[in-house]
Amino acid sequence: MASLHAFANPARFLKIARPLTGWLFWTGAALIAFGCWAGLTQTPPDYLQGDSVRILYIHVPTAWLGMGGWSGIALSSIAYLVWRHPLANVAARAIAVPGAMFAALCLMTGSIWGRPTWGTWWQWDGRLTSMLLLFFVYLGYIGLARADREQGGDGRIPALFGVAGSVLLPIIRYSVVWWNTLHQGESIGLASSTIDGSMLWPLGFTLAGFSLFFAAVVLMRMRDMLARARNEARLRRMARA
Repeated sequence: MASLHAFANPARFLKIARPLTGWLFWTGAALIAFGCWAGLTQTPPDYLQGDSVRILYIHVPTAWLGMGGWSGIALSSIAYLVWRHPLANVAARAIAVPGAMFAALCLMTGSIWGRPTWGTWWQWDGRLTSMLLLFFVYLGYIGLARADREQGGDGRIPALFGVAGSVLLPIIRYSVVWWNTLHQGESIGLASSTIDGSMLWPLGFTLAGFSLFFAAVVLMRMRDMLARARNEARLRRMARA
């Protein structure tokens, strides 16, 4: 726990985050580029879906990070509520915008994939509807966190919202099991996959690449928020002088 408290110090965090941001960004970009190239040119088309299945190399990582982003918000919110670390509050707010963007990309790529597969751009099934709700919850958190900051709040209300919103995550995860709708069942599990290995292998590169890219964006946003906070504190001290 002592090491966690030490890492939560903004100065120590920035010392690690500055060099780490560039490494995560460029490594992630390289993995994304390679994974997309491999998925488009080095894998066979699906015997049923044809070439439209190739969008999975983008769709699956965006779905993973849309949900993973909210998991990060929930964990950071719990850390803030329990230990009152300001850096945890900064982390939650930094995750919100890229998390919302990846949730939106998940919905968009899913619709593009669904059009030739299902014959429709949208279907009100459990997975799509719960993911859309998560996107709206992201927007609600962003607006609530901004209002709390502008009104001089202590961050507890957005943190409570961040924890409460995590109820959607198991609903999204198990929606294809609980409700029998157009969305296909679980294709990739921890132990096995229904996708043939000749098509699956580039997904590991795009998953890793988008995850590193997401982490780099979060670190950039955290660094920007801390810099703004320092500037605001400096201006307040100058105004009192």
